[in-house]
Amino acid sequence: MQYIGDIYRPPSEAYSLLLQVTVGCSHNRCTFCSMYKAKQFRLRPQEDVLADLDWARANYSYVKKIFLCDGDALCLANDKLMTVLSRIKELFPECEQVSTYGSTRDVLMKTPAELEQLRDAGIGMVYLGAESGSDQVLEMIDKGVTNAQNIEAVQKIEESGIKSSVTFISGLGGREMWEEHAVMTGKAISAMQPTYVGLLTLLLEPGAPMRDDVMSGKFRLLQPEEVVAETLLLLKNTNVTKKCVFRSNHASNYLSLRGDLPDDREEMMEKLRTALSDSGMLKDERFRLL
Repeated sequence: MQYIGDIYRPPSEAYSLLLQVTVGCSHNRCTFCSMYKAKQFRLRPQEDVLADLDWARANYSYVKKIFLCDGDALCLANDKLMTVLSRIKELFPECEQVSTYGSTRDVLMKTPAELEQLRDAGIGMVYLGAESGSDQVLEMIDKGVTNAQNIEAVQKIEESGIKSSVTFISGLGGREMWEEHAVMTGKAISAMQPTYVGLLTLLLEPGAPMRDDVMSGKFRLLQPEEVVAETLLLLKNTNVTKKCVFRSNHASNYLSLRGDLPDDREEMMEKLRTALSDSGMLKDERFRLL
């Protein structure tokens, strides 16, 4: 496999074959993110992508899942994606699911028929970084989309028969907007009705523009206990009517939560209440990672 630059994938794709179909992120302006700052966005030549698939088939006897990299492979026109997906189906009949990152803008550019075509060709999961349900926070981090657009995109994915895995980030509103961030994010999840929600906690690496705001005092990070309170408020404002797998067990999180909404909401909230009075339950800052 020929990879260009550092490659990123969701934690749940740890055992997937990583196939790079684009390089970098077409937006690449989110202030909290440092992932693609060293890359200039471009499409990989399709012959190189197909050659990678040929190499993988020659070298791997069994491939259960494939993940399409980089930041927004869904930006490819359907005819290009279908060429890749058709080759996957031809070479890897054992592959059970193809997944990809998808930006809100890319999803909204697809017609329902195009998404259904991708579903039928093997796309089973789209990972979408919504980050926050607050338009104020989305504007502050230069996300480039609104909460309404994020909601529409997730609903569109789900209606096509593809599963959505939506990521939000605790602490992204800082001390000034933590309540706004929590309440509106809970309401956004309720409107989206996604299959999966992943809640990370803000952790700024070198290269993330927001680090400058932290250093200058313009942005004030939440303390661990404040992150717990924010998460509790988020869950209080989350009301889904179908099963939603909720995970806040990323290496960046201070407290691990695993459950299904709505069934396990009260249990997770009780764990958060307990943590508010027992800080020993929270992960030490030294052990937080991205």
